[in-house]
Amino acid sequence: MSDGNGHNPHLMSMNPPKRVVSLVPSISESLIELGIGDRLVGITDFCPDPTGESGLTAAVGGTRSADIEAISALKPELVLANQEENSLETIEELERLGIPVWVTFPKNVDEAIQILWAIARIFKIENEAAPRLTHLERMLDWTRRASLMSSSMKVFCPIWQEEDEQAGLWWMTINQETYVDSVLSISGGENIFKRRDRRYPFEADLGLAEPEKPGERDTRYPRVTVEEVKTLSPQVVLLPSEPFPFGAIEREQVITALEGTPAVQEGRVFLLDGRLLIWHGTRLAHALTEVPNYLNFD
Repeated sequence: MSDGNGHNPHLMSMNPPKRVVSLVPSISESLIELGIGDRLVGITDFCPDPTGESGLTAAVGGTRSADIEAISALKPELVLANQEENSLETIEELERLGIPVWVTFPKNVDEAIQILWAIARIFKIENEAAPRLTHLERMLDWTRRASLMSSSMKVFCPIWQEEDEQAGLWWMTINQETYVDSVLSISGGENIFKRRDRRYPFEADLGLAEPEKPGERDTRYPRVTVEEVKTLSPQVVLLPSEPFPFGAIEREQVITALEGTPAVQEGRVFLLDGRLLIWHGTRLAHALTEVPNYLNFD
């Protein structure tokens, strides 16, 4: 196991792996786009399929329900995983079997680019990948500079939606310690919940009970009520297609619930491809091109 940015001397010194299992859709996509999709012998049900390049890729289950036996049978030289998307039990079991696992965990766009450079070093394709990754870094710098030249739009970006018997409609969203927040910030948005930590237990997060100390529990994904959102007056609402599949029905629910907010009054409640916000890796190039369009109205 390595830290989230791939700073692992063993990985960097090993021979370029030729048999790789990826449990992370965005990394699978990155390998394909960097021209090494033929190294993938196993992917999840949610990964893009590189069979056009390799013809050997097997499905090994979901991101959180990977089939350990299927992975082991593929005899991978490296398994690519992510701290958020894959279960700790899966990672530990693979390591117990002696299978090398690289665990990534980017919390912002800069760390995501560092992971791409680490991939280039691990697979010994620095020269081939350098033009593309250097261009991505320039895109990031340009987008960051452009966002500083205009006022930020106050953004609400839920990633899950449910209803509670007492609290009514509620959403899970993101704070400033997440990759999604980083994409929004660089694209010209100000996440209205960037400083809001998740509270425990569940009732406390919805304002129905007193919070307890979170301890080691993750506080990056707060759950918020309609009134909490309306109080912060978002100017834009972005409804991504994953991890929760927001669609036309949910959009109408959000518009009704947030009636009176600037976002609803000005017609700025948008559905968008969730991969632009959730998938790190080479998908970032698409995000830097498309997400600012939802947030720049000067």
